[in-house]
Amino acid sequence: MDAIKETHFQFPHQTNFYKGKVRDVYTIDNRYLAMVVTDRISAFDVVLPEPIPYKGQVLNQIAAKFLTDTSDIVPNWVVTVPDPSVTIGRICEPFKVEMVIRGYLAGHAAREYTAGKREVCGEKLPEGLKENDKLPEPIITPTTKASVGHDEDISREQILARDIVSPEDYAQLEKYTKALYQRGTEIAAKRGLILVDTKYEFGKADGKIYLIDEIHTPDSSRYFYKDGYEERQKNGEPQKQLSKEFVRKWLIENGFQGKEGQVVPQMTPEIVASISDRYIELFEQITGEKFIKGDNARVLNRVERAINTALRNL
Repeated sequence: MDAIKETHFQFPHQTNFYKGKVRDVYTIDNRYLAMVVTDRISAFDVVLPEPIPYKGQVLNQIAAKFLTDTSDIVPNWVVTVPDPSVTIGRICEPFKVEMVIRGYLAGHAAREYTAGKREVCGEKLPEGLKENDKLPEPIITPTTKASVGHDEDISREQILARDIVSPEDYAQLEKYTKALYQRGTEIAAKRGLILVDTKYEFGKADGKIYLIDEIHTPDSSRYFYKDGYEERQKNGEPQKQLSKEFVRKWLIENGFQGKEGQVVPQMTPEIVASISDRYIELFEQITGEKFIKGDNARVLNRVERAINTALRNL
């Protein structure tokens, strides 16, 4: 089964190329970005050796759907989605913060709380919470966008004091973030899911704020299953998650957590196929739509042709 491990295209008027962990991004004429969401998969900050067929298509199509479904709230960067694994959009100057919003005490916030902290990014948390409890109301816990090293927690006050974002723009980012999370929560509820936390990235072009990057995907968001949530909380049991946690679990069970000296376990064709199947399940659960596999017979030719055709029509 073919998969997109990496791309080496050269497009007319191409001015730059960037290879991320899972995306290959081509800058066209310093006006557009052609983003190929590859089938590379990362865990513990390591890109695993084997690509996962259809993973890129899953992420790209979930993001495309939710960007369309929220375009009445905030304009987004997308110009066209010419291929199941490709999005082409306008170049925006990204804000140097990621807007993380949390409706539940999970993940990083839960770890901070367990360590005794009752404030995250300037947001005060009440006493007596358990991991995965619903918060009194959603809180925004931004992180810096580090060009080197790890992103770091930052408060609204620090963002404004350091002049990272202007007061006017930041007020708008907060407003958009809350409205997007509310919409995401409503969409998830219809699918029997809880949108626990997620992150949004924004940029600016011609003085206007746009929503950029992916939204509400299992790589950028945490989902719980709604059915049985209350009972599991009452009994102190772990919540049933919809995320790529199953990949991390398989790696841990096979002695890999990204630490020095550890070796990625062998990714047999059976393991690769099972991860691919799980991503397709994620797509169908989150969107409520049947997943239609793209023609992967000559997938790189398909992607290159689609981008070239789209660029001619811009």
